[in-house]
Amino acid sequence: MDWPVSVALAQAVPTLPVGTDLHYEPKFDGHRLVMWRTEETVRLQTRAGRDVTRHWMDLALAGMQLPPGVVLDGEGVIYVGGRINFGAAQSRANSTPARARLLAEQHPATYAVFDVLHHPVHGDVRGWSYVRRRALLEQVLEEHGIEPPIQAVPTTTDVALAQVWYDVLQTQGVEGLMVKTGSSTYRGGSRQWRKVRHAETVDAEVVGYTGPAARPRHLAVRLPDGRTALSQALKAPLAAEMAQVLAGAPRPRRAWTAGGEPYSAVVTGTVVEVLSGTTRHAVVTVTRVR
Repeated sequence: MDWPVSVALAQAVPTLPVGTDLHYEPKFDGHRLVMWRTEETVRLQTRAGRDVTRHWMDLALAGMQLPPGVVLDGEGVIYVGGRINFGAAQSRANSTPARARLLAEQHPATYAVFDVLHHPVHGDVRGWSYVRRRALLEQVLEEHGIEPPIQAVPTTTDVALAQVWYDVLQTQGVEGLMVKTGSSTYRGGSRQWRKVRHAETVDAEVVGYTGPAARPRHLAVRLPDGRTALSQALKAPLAAEMAQVLAGAPRPRRAWTAGGEPYSAVVTGTVVEVLSGTTRHAVVTVTRVR
C-alpha cells in the first residue's frame, strides 16, 4: 500500500440511522490520523495526506508497540481536565514541531483507532468487510499487548446502547456517532460512512479562496444545496491551517459565486464545518476544517 493512503469519509445525517447490519461508534473529536508502522519507525498522515509525525511524536513513539507492516486509521485526541478538547488538538496540529513537543508534555495525545488498513500477514485489507477488519484490529491490539495511548473506539450493533452513547458521552467531548455497514469495504475518498453529531453544523467542500494561497482571507465553499458561497474573514489559526492545504493544491482558476464575488477556484478535497444557520446567507461561518 502506497503512502499517502486515501481515507474513507462520512456524510452528515440529521438523525440516527436504524436498520440491519449497522454498527455504531462514538465519534471522537480530534484530528484524523493514519498511523503507519514501518520496518524502522512510525509515520503519521493527515486526511489530506500530509506527514505530521513531528507534530504527534508522542503517538509515533506509542506506535512502536505495533508490529511492522500495520497501518491503522483513527483520531488523534487530546484530553484536558478529563474531557476531549478539540481546540487542544487543533493547537497541536497547527503548531511548529518544537512547540508541539511542549504541548505534548502538557497534554499527551491519545490515538482512538477505529480501523486497520494493512497487516503484515494479510497485506492490504481494505477489501475486507468492516466486521472482518474490526475483528482483525482487536486481534492485533490484543496479541501484541498494545496499551494506551493507543486504544480502539467502542463499537456496538445495539441501537439502544448507541442512543445512550449519543445522549451521555457529549459531556466527555464526544461529538456524536459514526454509523458503518458491517458488510462494507474500506473505500478511500468515498463518503460511505454516516455521522450524527450534536453541533448545529453542516459539511461544505472547500472549492476556492480569496487572497494569496499562503494567507487566504476567505474560503469559497460548496454548500449541501450546491450553492457556492464565501466564508467570513478567516482568523489566523484557520488561515494557517488552510494555507498548508492550499500549498499542495493545483494551480487555481478564476471563478465567481452565485452572488458575483470572485475567488480563486481550486480542487482541495477538503471539507469544513459551517454553522447551519448561516447557510442561507451570502457569507457563511466556517467553524473548523474536518
